[in-house]
Amino acid sequence: MKYIRPYSLFTDLQKVREKGFARLLGLDVGDKYVGVAVSDQNNRIASPLSVLLRKKTNIDMMAVDFQSLISEFSIVGFVVGCPLDRLHTTTPDGWQVKLLIEELSRTGKLEGVCYTYWDECFTSKNVELLLKPLVIHPVKAKTIVDKFAAVGILQGYLDYANRKLKLQDGQ
Repeated sequence: MKYIRPYSLFTDLQKVREKGFARLLGLDVGDKYVGVAVSDQNNRIASPLSVLLRKKTNIDMMAVDFQSLISEFSIVGFVVGCPLDRLHTTTPDGWQVKLLIEELSRTGKLEGVCYTYWDECFTSKNVELLLKPLVIHPVKAKTIVDKFAAVGILQGYLDYANRKLKLQDGQ
């Protein structure tokens, strides 16, 4: 896996898209679960996809799950939610996110996949507040929160990148 700056990931994606479909996965990394969202074929809209169990003992299995998603959805990169402070530096919680990415990279199963970090400021909290009035079993609510937090991360990134692309094209 290779780190790429946020907008560079999107411009590289545009080059690959000329040859066929190329999509992104959004990841919301938590202590126990990783919420996963996927972009549409035009890379404008994020949709919830799944939740993966996160354990130190299952990192190889998680990498295999990502390999399957990469193949199934023509994924070229990950947008990984990472909590940043006001100076856009990684917070203590952000180090667990970076540790997971390093562990996934060390498996060697995700070679050729690029990733970038995107500020996940309050994504989970926003989803929790939206779900609060609904009567949902706590376990089910947790998986919904994780998936939709990933949607928030990926959608924020897609909105930024598409807006910047339009400005550069002079539209």
